[in-house]
Amino acid sequence: MENGVVGDRLCSTESVDGGRDVWSGKDSDSADHLVVMVNGILGSATDWKFAAEQFVKMLPDKVFVHCSVKNVSTLTLDGVDVMGARLAEEVLEVIQRKPNFKKISFVAHSVGGLVARYAIGKLYRPPEIRNLEEDPSTNICDKDLVGTIGGLEAMNFITSATPHLGSRGNNQVPFLFGLTALEKTASCVIHLIFRRTGRHLFLTDNDEGKAPLLKRMIEDHDDCKFMLALRVFKRRVAYSNAGYDHIVGWRTSSIRRNVDLPKWEDVSNEKYPHIVYEEHCKACDEQSETASVEDNSLDKIEEELVTGLSRVSWEKVDVSFHSSKVRFAAHSIIQVKDESAHIEGADVYKIQSILSMTRQSSLQEKKTVIKQFILFIHYPCMTLLLEHSNISFSIY
Repeated sequence: MENGVVGDRLCSTESVDGGRDVWSGKDSDSADHLVVMVNGILGSATDWKFAAEQFVKMLPDKVFVHCSVKNVSTLTLDGVDVMGARLAEEVLEVIQRKPNFKKISFVAHSVGGLVARYAIGKLYRPPEIRNLEEDPSTNICDKDLVGTIGGLEAMNFITSATPHLGSRGNNQVPFLFGLTALEKTASCVIHLIFRRTGRHLFLTDNDEGKAPLLKRMIEDHDDCKFMLALRVFKRRVAYSNAGYDHIVGWRTSSIRRNVDLPKWEDVSNEKYPHIVYEEHCKACDEQSETASVEDNSLDKIEEELVTGLSRVSWEKVDVSFHSSKVRFAAHSIIQVKDESAHIEGADVYKIQSILSMTRQSSLQEKKTVIKQFILFIHYPCMTLLLEHSNISFSIY
């Protein structure tokens, strides 16, 4: 295990297998909020280096960031379920090393979002209700009736450019140009390139006669409580590229039907040039599910995925880098893989001085500044997105 001081009270450790933990201050035990960052296909923990350091700088002594290392490089081809099980074990190992953790959040990119969804299904723990007959005086509040993730309070579940609806047909993989012949061919040969993970993404897996994995992940099972786990998070946020992401389409990353995609024009607001649309989608109950708008572009299983994931509320944020010089790398930009490629966002560091000014301020004032941070993690090219007031990273 290699220890290091990155600077500005920022500390990190890097294990021999490439794992990376980042925190602020001399004592890592001062942070009680574990943030797990999950890379996408063929990615690694280093993909989160820039984001992890900025996260901790913006929330000093509040969060401990762990960049997942169990699913890197070609290990990301082993299948969403295998990777999810590995991630669940990894998270439990981190929690055991740091018993001071009380809260947990996930920030995932691309396929990493599916892996994180599988992992939380494995990590879900039902609420522990005390026996009222033994102690009638016990007061039970709503918090006691909520399950946990690995024994920790679930706070934020955030995905960016994640193919929640899979990658099969209907222009879900834009570089196939929506051509039916190409999409069908891709479904037949994708496993030759991306192995089991490819089968899961294109919904062609049929393990022991079971339904495709992504379909099974919109239901709860004895060993994996996928939807119960999603539901316990205070916030679920789906960031998506409205264009120029040639790997993951807009609909699948924003969990929408084609008819539900918002209409937008070039944004004239210079303050937030890359956000083109955002909405808070309430959870749909069982009765309203059948009343959804018909969309002939959806096949049956894709409709089931949209309906299933809509049983929980989502905050959806659509962005576009259409005016950026590096817009064709939108799939990577949204994760901030390379700091040097995003020098346009250097002036956002000014927010650090704002945060330091609030350290002596009231709790509410601190919240006002801190809650702007999550936008910075995903959109480094945006000069003043930290001031955007509609998205917040819950730490309280």
